[in-house]
Amino acid sequence: MVKRFAIGAERNEKGISKMTAVAKKSASVKIVYPIQSVMEGEGFVVNRAFPRRGLSFIDPFLLLDELPPRALLPGEAKGTPPHPHKGFEILSYMLKGAMTHEDSLGNKATLNEGDVQWMTAGRGIVHKEQPSDDLKRNGGIWHGFQVWINLPAAKKNIAPGYQEIRSSEIPTYSGAGFSVKILVGSAFGVASPIQPRTPVEYHHYMLEPRASVEIAAHQDHNSFFYPLSGAFQIGTHLIERGMLPVLEKDGDRVTLVNPSERDNAEFIFFSGKPLNEPVARYGPFVMNSEAELERAFYEFQAGQMGALAE
Repeated sequence: MVKRFAIGAERNEKGISKMTAVAKKSASVKIVYPIQSVMEGEGFVVNRAFPRRGLSFIDPFLLLDELPPRALLPGEAKGTPPHPHKGFEILSYMLKGAMTHEDSLGNKATLNEGDVQWMTAGRGIVHKEQPSDDLKRNGGIWHGFQVWINLPAAKKNIAPGYQEIRSSEIPTYSGAGFSVKILVGSAFGVASPIQPRTPVEYHHYMLEPRASVEIAAHQDHNSFFYPLSGAFQIGTHLIERGMLPVLEKDGDRVTLVNPSERDNAEFIFFSGKPLNEPVARYGPFVMNSEAELERAFYEFQAGQMGALAE
């Protein structure tokens, strides 16, 4: 096996600079989880990586749902009615179609193909998400992602907030045989404008046939991939749609290879620094103790998170 090296400089006992070679190690796959389908909201299907039986969360990520691509007939599109959140942040990413967001802070916006929504629930917010009026009326394809990212205990009661990032504002990078949209974090010297309160990476890759890409892996992070189309290899593991490979913390990079002669491999890379704090969750609230959960329900019922009409 060929080793790759990073060249660095150090000084010997005489203060003379000399070059040193530092070996880089490739991360391996720790486990591959199946992705399941569940019903959500007003009655639509999502592909849920977690939480589910046997996998409550991947610290600091609390939930990962894909609204799978599906051709909807006129009048068939459904969303979620008003509901509260507290204690974490939410990133929504539209790949196809359009979604309309409205919240108790007074924000209202429609996310179109390629757009991103970043919402800080903090001490509490009420929102609803619906297919756009055009999608409800005329039908079409609706495809998107939502991920919940935990907030540390010290920040669970910060002020709620909302921002939207249009597709044209998301930085991209193209290399030999691949391209990547950097939604959160940084890669290949390019950084996202989104500033999460918990260190995370969220990158959308397209890998051409017979191409490979080497991705930096933080050994103090939990990292995993969500395949969208095609297939890719990590070492001896062939990863396809419906599989969630989680990396070992045994390397500072990971190499993905597209073995296909004709098909692209499309996937999303997730990586986050674990908080290593207690997690108490029930429905839309994620806190650190049962007492804090009870307090969150009281605050919602007392109207302290605001309100939103149906």
